[in-house]
Amino acid sequence: MYSVIVVPPTCSSADGQVRIAAGERLTFGRAGTDGGLTIDHQGVPRVAGEITAHRNFWLLSNLSADQTYVVDNPEGAGEHIKVAPGRLDAPVPFEFSRVVLPAAGDLLAFDVWAPRHAFRSVERHGLSGALTAPAFALDRTKRYFAVLAALCEPRLRGEPHAPLPAVEQLVDRLRSVWPTVSRSAVYWNIDYLAVKLRLRPAPDTAESGLRVNGKKESLVSLALRFDLIREDDLAVLAPAPSEVVR
Repeated sequence: MYSVIVVPPTCSSADGQVRIAAGERLTFGRAGTDGGLTIDHQGVPRVAGEITAHRNFWLLSNLSADQTYVVDNPEGAGEHIKVAPGRLDAPVPFEFSRVVLPAAGDLLAFDVWAPRHAFRSVERHGLSGALTAPAFALDRTKRYFAVLAALCEPRLRGEPHAPLPAVEQLVDRLRSVWPTVSRSAVYWNIDYLAVKLRLRPAPDTAESGLRVNGKKESLVSLALRFDLIREDDLAVLAPAPSEVVR
């Protein structure tokens, strides 16, 4: 059974996709040998790399002499791995991946899908005893979560390097679900999130005179890194007259 699907750079239909089964290999490069994937660019090595399907994930070998390849997770808000030159069989865990090849000033990309990921149930199966304390306790119905969603929105929508919104932009974005929002309220919620997620000490324990820089960037980085917020959570920013965040 095919477990990995490779989508060439110019592929526009399913007919052009390449399917490989567990244990099979697909080379890619400028030469396009033996049915491999041809990437016609002078900056790509003749044999640039190799993909090996392995059940629900795949392995990437970087056969270039001096170029690091990047594998992005298009759904991961900046999540990626780097594969150094000469590295063989680096495991790629993403369900959807985009392999980015630097090539003589250009960035070339093709997609690889491993859509057979499986997940086990997280139910406790009748285990007794106290519940495990959550690592990050966030209430998705609260205003602070809407502020976090507005902060993370550009990167969750597929722009992993997008600049973060200014406070004025956050106020504009939140007004539809929070009509009385103000700059001070947004600042307050950002401060509250920083304390709640332990990025800064509570006011009663903080040392006087210390100033925390990069607070918004730290919040977004932590939230995206641990999936505290996902693209589906952006629904809290949609106007809903019957259900306004508290």
